[in-house]
Amino acid sequence: MKNILISGGAGFIGSNLALKLVEKGYSVTVLDNLSKQIHGESPELSSPLYWAIKNKVRFIKGSVTCPEDWRKALDGQECVVHLAAETGTGQSMYEIKKYVDTNIGGTALLLDILTNEKNTIKKVIVAESRAIYGEGRYYSKESNQYYYPGERTDVDMSNGDFEVKVNGINSSSLQLVSTTEDSLIHPTSVYGITKQVQGQLVHLICSKIGKQSVSFRYQNVYGPGQSLSNPYTGILSIFSTRIKNGHEINIFEDGKESRDFVYIEDVVDATILGIEKDEANGHAFNVGSGVPIDVLTVAQSLIKQYGIQVPIRISGNFRLGDIRHNYADISLAQRLLGYAPKWTFDAGIKEFCDWVNKQELQKDKYEESIFEMKEKGLYK
Repeated sequence: MKNILISGGAGFIGSNLALKLVEKGYSVTVLDNLSKQIHGESPELSSPLYWAIKNKVRFIKGSVTCPEDWRKALDGQECVVHLAAETGTGQSMYEIKKYVDTNIGGTALLLDILTNEKNTIKKVIVAESRAIYGEGRYYSKESNQYYYPGERTDVDMSNGDFEVKVNGINSSSLQLVSTTEDSLIHPTSVYGITKQVQGQLVHLICSKIGKQSVSFRYQNVYGPGQSLSNPYTGILSIFSTRIKNGHEINIFEDGKESRDFVYIEDVVDATILGIEKDEANGHAFNVGSGVPIDVLTVAQSLIKQYGIQVPIRISGNFRLGDIRHNYADISLAQRLLGYAPKWTFDAGIKEFCDWVNKQELQKDKYEESIFEMKEKGLYK
């Protein structure tokens, strides 16, 4: 397969994937709506992500919710990498229709065309997300069992109790362990639900119409090129913009909540393995570093790299729908695809900060995003 369509191909992951595929000799088409939330007010004039790919791919400005845009983009393609989506767990909780229409509706439209119209597509790859799992996986030595805690309660978190709970089990005996692909899927946000449905739709329909399918459950992807102006996604970007503007960093909960941060180059490499390897077909893969990093460590690392001292306030504030911990078991991708993360968090954070230091200072929109969530009753 040499002709690859990337929906959302002007985004952070998509643009990096497009450039690497072009470098490897693929012919790449990009379908992207150049969302202002990601690319700024004048995307075609000032978006570095768009300009990086503009003259190297066949670019179609369009939406995955428009059938004619899909038809135009699919013409002559052999593989679709479907990355286009509304992203952001917090924002998804009050822009529900927008997230469902784009993420689920756009995917359904793609599959409807592939099912009912003549096309040359052989494989569909879709971006899921670690958000489909909801809370992470835990092990109790007391019972010798694995557990998948449900959502934490407003009452507990308001009282400063942020740890997960399982009925009948002493919370202190619960040990966080990596989340495998066969772990319980129980998303705690609208965004997570839409990514779950995207993956299920792609695997179900492709298996019925003779096309191969692959889904990737990306963890917290970061690196040079990610949007510094979007206050709804990317904790490294949000914290970086706060620091560069000399503003205090508000750490939610107690700062011990953790995520799996995976560098963009590792994500691109994994995705290309999914395109090229038949062993990927029919599978869902975690793509992460396999290492949990807590939020306080992230903030301290960024301050150290930038050399700018700003206050860190561990506020005890929290967002409804947020999880406590989650990090990926990446053994399936290692075994079937030969995926091996090359970037440690320390090396990746240095590369990211070096890039940020070369960028124009962005307006800090963090407080606006918090105000929106407060108005909707989602931020306490």
